This record gives sequence, structure tokens and C-alpha cells, in this order.
Amino acid sequence: MITSTKTIEVEVRKEMRGGPGEVLNQALANKADMPKNCRVFSIMTLKPGCGIGYHEHHGEMEFYHILEGEGIVDDNGTEKTIQAGDTMMTVNGEGHSITNNGDKDLKMIACVIMD
Repeated sequence: MITSTKTIEVEVRKEMRGGPGEVLNQALANKADMPKNCRVFSIMTLKPGCGIGYHEHHGEMEFYHILEGEGIVDDNGTEKTIQAGDTMMTVNGEGHSITNNGDKDLKMIACVIMD
């Protein structure tokens, strides 16, 4: 099965999880086609200064794989720099946030897998 991103609209999410600005969210598969334990599988684009606020995961885990750009993540209470090619994993019971502190778009794949 092939899903064309041309068939999936980009959703604009303002102040996602309490973060600054807007996040552009483009699903990589239609919800009906995803396995039951996959809640999110998307490309997310954060313009400079935008971010996803700190949140915890319960009964699930999330991966961020950075495709382009760089940012700052709060990895369960510790700030770290993340850049293209890096992958961040937040497991059940832990929390994270991400902010684009660069001057170019930060583009990443986000995947949430439920336990």
C-alpha cells in the first residue's frame, strides 16, 4: 500500500501542547490504515521560534527523528541540542518538549506507539 502525501492535508496546530507558535502536521498514513497501536505517524514542521510544549507519555512512547534543522529538547527535565539525523525516544512515564531555536525550519518525523 502506498499513501501519497498529496492526498493528506497539512493540519496547522497552534500552541501545540502549550508550546510557542504553530506546528504544521502532515500525517504519513491515513488513520484507517495505521495499526491500532500507532497513534501518530507524521512529518511535523516547526518554524523558527515555534515548538511543542512539555508533555508526558503514559501508556505509550514517542520517537522524534529530525530530518532538517535543529532545536532544543527538554528530555525528561534535561535540555539538549538536537539536529538533523538525530532521533529522540521518550518512553512510557517520561516527558519531553522541543523548540526550534535555529533560523531554518525544523522538520521531523513523529511516531507515537501505544503499549
